[in-house]
Parts: sequence; structure tokens; C-alpha cells
Amino acid sequence: MNHNEPEIIKEVLQRIKPDTREKQKMHEVADHIISLVNNVAVGLGLTDISGILVGSAARGTWISGEHDLDIFITFPEDTSEEDLKNVGLRIAREVADDADGYEERYAEHPYIHAYFSDFEVDLVPCFRVGSAARIKSAVDRTPFHNQFVRSRIKGHEDDVLLLKQFMKGAGVYGSDLRTGGFSGYLAELLIIHCGSFREVLGSADGWKPGTIIDIMEHGNKQHNDPLMVVDPTDPARNVAAALTLDRFAGFIDRAREYLDSPTVEGFFIDMPAPLSDTEFDTITAKRGTFLVGVIFDKPDVVDDVLYPQLFMLHNSITDLLSRHTFSVMNGDVWAGSREAAVVLEMEVQHLPPVKKHAGPPVWEKIHAGSFKQKYLHNKGLSEVYIENGRYVVDVWRKYTDAADLLRNELHTCRLGKHVGESIKLGFKVLQDRELIDIDHQSFREFLTGFFHRNGDQ
Repeated sequence: MNHNEPEIIKEVLQRIKPDTREKQKMHEVADHIISLVNNVAVGLGLTDISGILVGSAARGTWISGEHDLDIFITFPEDTSEEDLKNVGLRIAREVADDADGYEERYAEHPYIHAYFSDFEVDLVPCFRVGSAARIKSAVDRTPFHNQFVRSRIKGHEDDVLLLKQFMKGAGVYGSDLRTGGFSGYLAELLIIHCGSFREVLGSADGWKPGTIIDIMEHGNKQHNDPLMVVDPTDPARNVAAALTLDRFAGFIDRAREYLDSPTVEGFFIDMPAPLSDTEFDTITAKRGTFLVGVIFDKPDVVDDVLYPQLFMLHNSITDLLSRHTFSVMNGDVWAGSREAAVVLEMEVQHLPPVKKHAGPPVWEKIHAGSFKQKYLHNKGLSEVYIENGRYVVDVWRKYTDAADLLRNELHTCRLGKHVGESIKLGFKVLQDRELIDIDHQSFREFLTGFFHRNGDQ
């Protein structure tokens, strides 16, 4: 261990560990809401329904300033799906009447996202099943996660806080489909498995795709994911299923950097400043590449529905450009409050009017003959010639401009339901400096991050 590391750890914990007052406030708010849940249920004559606190707040592994509470409204296992949905939502709404505001959200079942003072609270109905093997909906696992972690995390809470904050600093924390990183539960399991924050980093130093962590040694199912962490409460589930290959590799990289040279800064991420017009001009002039963006109205859906569709569109646009021999260097997606975009950096905007078109090998007589006959009169571009054993001919390119290709062929891309509906209503293809006409601070911050990963400041 680096001789400065104890001081580094001490400083980080001082910044991220909730103090006594913050903990007390959290427990007061949680107890108040649970009391409301229980009282509303009793008022409806439903004495077998109760509220419980789950998640990091219940396990003492929450970071200071994170005022998110998960309170589950638990129903007996024999409750019907319809009653869980309707009665659960009724109870949640009545509880939320005491909040500063709330909204209904939808996952596998509807739930309420409410605001109590400076706490954001999810009121989630679930089944109170006898074992994780009998879960009836995905959220039913969470109380079992709670029990497993609480029985093993005592004395290691600080290690979890350090690991979570380190993952945040590395930009790999969050199992939402936008981030594709590590969940809080996954961080807790890694601490339970390895024993400490530093041991997790030491273990990650030797990870490679296909790494398996099986705390309870279930070992009865394989997954084709970069990291396989068998859920101790549900052996068929990979807790790391949301983790993308790049986030997996990013964590390994940052772990190695920290082990070589620990710093306080390694735990904290600098939020990107909005990119100025001058900075945009300087960076794009230096790089000499071509930027193109497809902009459209953002569909009114939650991020976990929106972002997979944005990523699918990004991949499909990249494929379209590649099929027409335009080379894409980098790309990313963005969503603001009203608009969404796919932004691509390309080597060139324009290609020459002519391109080489390869046909079948000469010895494939039937196909080769058809190819040669088809291009026998090729309007003076070239005769059919042989290269590497194949017939080849020079032909006119349908699209010489990347932006024109997107304007005319975007409809052929794979479009998710909601993104597709939005694009059908209209979209814009913006080029280079036209992109900074998007009047949104978060888009300017996005552009900073877009260029930052390419090493341009």
C-alpha cells in the first residue's frame, strides 16, 4: 500500500460518509413514510400489507447527499397481480398525498416516485414471497438482497462507500441502460466477496471477459457477459448483466491506475463544462474530421426505454454509413428535455463519384457470367477486370455526401418503436458547426465529453 493511501482514504470518507445528523434525518423520513404505508393499509382493512425500507439506505451503504429511499409495499404471496397493481398504487398514492409532489412511473408494475422534503422516494408494491425462487416480479428479489447483504456487510460499510465513489469517479457506476455500469448491489457483493475496497481493485487487475464470481458456489448457469456475478439469492441471475464491455474495461483500467498511484482525485469525476463556440472551432479545426448529427424530438418515455432505442439507432446509422463506405470514427447519443440526437464523427464528408464494385470469383461460372454480362456496357466507367481472382468493375456511387445519405436513407435504419414514431414526424441532419445551434446547455456539456474521450481539450 502506498504510504499516502491511509490519508487519501480518510479524506475521501470525510467527504462521502453521512454524518450522524444526516443518518438521523434519513431514518426519520423513512420511518414516517413506512408508518404512512401501514396506516393507509390498516385504514383499508388490509392488515397483512406493510412497508419496508430496502436498498442502500437500509444497509448503511449510501453516500452522503444521496437522498433516495426505496420503500416497498409488501403484499402476501397469494395476492393477485391485479390487486397488487391496483391496491398497491392506491396505497402509494394516498401516502404520496403527504409528499411535496409525486409522479406515477412504470416498470414491470406501476409505482410512485415522490418527494418528501429533500428525499426522493420510490413507493413500490411487491409480493412478499417465501423464497427468491418463488418471485413473481423482478422487484420481489430486492428484500432478499437486503437480507443477504445486511447479514454480511457489517464492518465493511466504509469499503462499499469507497468502492461506489471510486466507480462514480471512473464513470462506471449505475446499472441503468444509459450507463451500462455497476449497480450498488453489485458493488456490495464485490466487497463481500473480496473483503475490502483495495482487494476489489486488486482482483479487478486480473479480470478478463468471462470472469465468474460465485459467492455461494451455485455454479449452475453460464452467461455470455463480460463479468458473471451469480446472484446469491437467485442462481439463474447475473447481477452484472447490465455491465457493458467498455464499462468493465474502464473499471479495470482505473483500478490499475489507482493501485499504481492512489489519489483523492481518482474518486471524483469532473463534470464537463459546456463547450464554447471558440473551443468547438479550435477542436474541430485541429481534428479535421466531419461531424454530423441526426436530431429529433425526444420521445416521452423513461430513460431505460429511450436509451436502448437511441443506441440501436446509433449502431444502425453506423452500419448504413459503413455499407456506403463512409468511415465512422466515433459516435454517441444525447437526450435533453425536448430533443434527442445521434452524433457521429467521420473521417470525411464527401467520397468520390466512382467506387470499386467487386463481383464473384472467376471460377464461379454461372454467377461470374451473370456479373460480367450485367456490367458489359458500363457507361464508360471501366471494363470488367480481374483483381485477386474476382471480377471487378468501377461504378457510380449513389451517395457522395454523408449527410445526403442520412437524409434520404434514415428510414431504412432500425428504429425502435418510440424513436421511430418521433423520427417519422420529422428530423434534422446537422453538419459541423450547425450542431452548436442546438440551444441546450446539456448538449454543450455532451460535446465536451464527446471530444474529451478523444483527448482534445
